[in-house]
Amino acid sequence: MHYSPKGVCSSGIDFEIQDHKVCNVRFTGGCSGNTQGVAALVDGMDVSDAISRLRGIKCGFKSTSCPDQLARALQEAVTNV
Repeated sequence: MHYSPKGVCSSGIDFEIQDHKVCNVRFTGGCSGNTQGVAALVDGMDVSDAISRLRGIKCGFKSTSCPDQLARALQEAVTNV
């Protein structure tokens, strides 16, 4: 699935969900080390766990972050199934 994040430096998030697990997360743009770290940490994680851990994280003075946007993308994906 592809998600276009809002309010963050990254311009895209691509991911898959297999057997209710998060897989193959790739961010386009953003802080490379941080987005790679988030992608590696959630790989294989239950979708609900990833959403609850990432939802609400803020980046500096922004009201959202790349991890928060990933949580929103995952929530949208499971809601639209």
